[in-house]
Amino acid sequence: MSQIFHPSTNTLAKASIFGAILVVAFAGWLAAALDRSGVITRENVIREQPVPFSHDHHVGEVGLDCRYCHTSVETSSFAGIPPTATCMSCHSVLFADAPMLEPVRESFRSDRPIEWTRVYDLPDFVYFDHSIHVAKGVGCTTCHGPIDRMPLTWKAASLKMEWCLACHRDPAQQIRPRSEVFAVDWNPASLTTEERLALAAEYNVQSKTSCSTCHR
Repeated sequence: MSQIFHPSTNTLAKASIFGAILVVAFAGWLAAALDRSGVITRENVIREQPVPFSHDHHVGEVGLDCRYCHTSVETSSFAGIPPTATCMSCHSVLFADAPMLEPVRESFRSDRPIEWTRVYDLPDFVYFDHSIHVAKGVGCTTCHGPIDRMPLTWKAASLKMEWCLACHRDPAQQIRPRSEVFAVDWNPASLTTEERLALAAEYNVQSKTSCSTCHR
């Protein structure tokens, strides 16, 4: 009986199989890369705000402490967004007539809060508590990056689960003295590994990687 398929068909079949595998693998890699990109995570993307608030000016130049505006960060799961009255405690005198700050003045007059665009917004199925991280010696810049050098605020971390787990698996590496939690200019290199481990023991910092830690 004569051969139905030409011998080159075997080569074509093998190439098709390997080609399909490569296409699937590339598609998987591309999907994973896209999922980690700023397009999805919004990392390093400046979000437009009703008022172009500058942490670079207020924190880096003026020297405001984080807790001046984010008053509940030490006691609550939320850091808190300052009421307009906090802004007006300075801007009723400083730059009181600046057109850029008209939304702030209007908010104060009407007693309607400014609708800020959230930069850090976790999904509803994720639980995060600012107060426990502060109490354990995790500094603001650990998650929020060089906030004192941001003219406009951007998201400094992806907030992907793998990013959180990297810290939760070895939390001692991110610990600093509690007195330095809000110090934006604190240098992580000022502590040795032994000193970090000692602080972790003093603050009772433990590795927390169970699902229920964040998914409750």
